[in-house]
Amino acid sequence: MVVIATTTTHELLALARRNPHRRHRGLVCCRLVTASRRSNVVIALAAALISLLPHTAQAAPHRGIDVLDFNIHTGIGADGRLDLARTAEVIAGADVVGLQEVDVHWAARSGYADQVAQLARMTGMHSYFAPIYDLDPEPGRTERRRYGVALLSRFPIIRAENHEITRLSTVDPEPAPKPMPGFAEAVLATPGGPTHVYVTHLDYRPDPAVRRTQVAETIHIMDQDPPHARQLLLGDFNAGPDAPELAPLLARMRDGWAAANGPGGGLTFPAPTPEKRIDYVTFAGRLRATRAEVPDTQASDHRPVLMTIAG
Repeated sequence: MVVIATTTTHELLALARRNPHRRHRGLVCCRLVTASRRSNVVIALAAALISLLPHTAQAAPHRGIDVLDFNIHTGIGADGRLDLARTAEVIAGADVVGLQEVDVHWAARSGYADQVAQLARMTGMHSYFAPIYDLDPEPGRTERRRYGVALLSRFPIIRAENHEITRLSTVDPEPAPKPMPGFAEAVLATPGGPTHVYVTHLDYRPDPAVRRTQVAETIHIMDQDPPHARQLLLGDFNAGPDAPELAPLLARMRDGWAAANGPGGGLTFPAPTPEKRIDYVTFAGRLRATRAEVPDTQASDHRPVLMTIAG
């Protein structure tokens, strides 16, 4: 199933004419439809509408858009305190945000909250949630328990999909690698044209076998986009940039941190005294990274990575 935005032509034009960095609320209505994986007609229409706007209606090319990836640890900070408002403060200045470890009515640890809806409301952004797990309610509760990755965007979401990749379950007592959802894709109506934004969370185990499989499947999925498509892949890869299993992915996508700052630095984990660079913003197509930083925050056990992407 694919989520396709039912934004009207009038609404899309009105949205694009506005400052793309303002908060847009409630103008994109999504419905589930049965469709081919590539909704080329919808995407082409969005591209045509955006390209017809005067140059002044679009973001200045030199500024680009601010893209952030953040493993939010279900809103629990390095101090062990749940504070989703603190999480929202960290991500509020970005235009496109990829999130990992997000709870939706999952457990008492996050107050059984719908964290995607709460963060979207607090930041005024569009949202898409791609659960990895979708379980029956706990006894005494009615909401299904869901956990996964999410995307927040100041730009309208044209369509979105929750892809399957191989995973080793963390809730099954005897897990075996199998296809599971939780690899998010959303096509956004960004000022430079439609942009395919992917959000992922790769396997954390020391054995790289599952990550190696996930990388191959990720590349295969992204290769279905049109040639030279504008692509962003945001995620907690759970491995450093020199890890052999990441080599095919970082050959396919440009590592935003390295492109902007060179190979050193960019450490994100653990948040109090980072020692590893495992959180990424990567890109492909006619895009480039003009700035990259790791904000100093204790809102999670990870620090986020923030980049300005132009093109």
